[in-house]
Amino acid sequence: MLRFGTDGVRGLANVELTPELVLALGRAAARVLASPAGKDRRFIVGRDTRRSGPLLQAALSAGLASEGVDVTDVGVLATPAVAYLSAEQAAPAAVISASHNPYWDNGVKFFSSGGSKLPDPVEDALEAELEVMLSHPSAPPGSQPPPASPPPQTGSLAAAAPALVGGIETDADALERYEHHLLSALEGRRLGGLRVALDCANGAAFASAPAVFERAGAELVAVLAAEPNGTNINENCGSTDPGQLARAVVAERADLGLAFDGDADRVIAVDAGGNVVDGDRLLALFATDLAGRRLLSGGTVVVTVMTNVGFHQAMRAVGVKVETVGVGDRNVLEALDSHGWALGGEQSGHIVFRSLATTGDGVLSGLLLADLITRRGASLEDMAAEALQRCPQVLRNVAVLDRDGLAAADAVWEEVRKVEAELGASGRVLLRPSGTEPLVRVMVEAPSEAVAEAAVERIVAVLHATLGAPGRSGRS
Repeated sequence: MLRFGTDGVRGLANVELTPELVLALGRAAARVLASPAGKDRRFIVGRDTRRSGPLLQAALSAGLASEGVDVTDVGVLATPAVAYLSAEQAAPAAVISASHNPYWDNGVKFFSSGGSKLPDPVEDALEAELEVMLSHPSAPPGSQPPPASPPPQTGSLAAAAPALVGGIETDADALERYEHHLLSALEGRRLGGLRVALDCANGAAFASAPAVFERAGAELVAVLAAEPNGTNINENCGSTDPGQLARAVVAERADLGLAFDGDADRVIAVDAGGNVVDGDRLLALFATDLAGRRLLSGGTVVVTVMTNVGFHQAMRAVGVKVETVGVGDRNVLEALDSHGWALGGEQSGHIVFRSLATTGDGVLSGLLLADLITRRGASLEDMAAEALQRCPQVLRNVAVLDRDGLAAADAVWEEVRKVEAELGASGRVLLRPSGTEPLVRVMVEAPSEAVAEAAVERIVAVLHATLGAPGRSGRS
């Protein structure tokens, strides 16, 4: 059975993530996440643009409805948009998406009522209920009270159907409400005169992102990867491959380029010179701006262990405290909510403005970056260079046959210790298995790019010798 990773459950669509499994997952989610029977039992379900999306969305909705839950099908919608609707309607939600993965993968992400990602105990309960559903499909929920109106003991079984089956309906205004929410973050300001290029990754933001920037007054000089066909999501485009966008920004003389991923919960920027501006630099810009306006609650920004050491140095220089957590925007969100802080994010472009959203939102972050450039009257290139000085860093995503064997791979950790000893205080090494793909992520920071690259090559060679090498590497 597929297990929950750092962001829901993911697998090869129709092979690992089958409609049968997703239907059972829908039934389990109804029992664990929806309101008890007899109350207003609702669930919001959206998806990205993958070919397998309608199939798996139908299966999940069928599972939910079979447990008496009413489903609102919002169709193709960004993950943060579904989270917003979950908060708006105080209903649990799910998104059928594999984020930045290729089209043949898919996944299911859940939000609890109010738009927050599931804490570990709830995910554990969901996994346990799913195991029950798969092994004993007719088993009643272990802790759920009986229906308020039990099926009649006599007469036709058909008489019981309305009380046991949830409905499935659409929400025609969902996208419009989400776009209005995004625009409200500008507090009436406009982006007039700003030339913007967008790369929508042929994903969930292909319609909403251009519409929002046009409504905000920006001049869209290029809109790339906005024609999804079910198989081109994230293909040579988007936040994991912004090369096409960088060329377009230079060719069209744009002030700013923004690349989203398949479900639009992350963003990577490109400046007028075609230089990529990653999540570390974006977060430094936002933290410095909010602190300067006395809007950075607690004077603290939350980052993950992947964040470049240069970020920490830059924040010390401007008097902003940094809290470091494990990889994953869920960990960032937990820290923000625990302390009432306002801002956090990841190098990959997940950025959370906690007063405005319950999760990372690529379009919102891009909109606020455009607003920052407009307010400052400065170029992104100058602001990004001033924001931080990066320590040379090399990140490699290494495809292996046994990612779960990393913890016990003594030869790998011995090589890591050797590299760390050679780097001393001038660098660091970080290894972790991906939570969503058969990869081990290797990150080395060192005094120079060449030294970091050489260290990564050494570690990769031992990883392949120890955990197996399928002959290809993925992207972060």
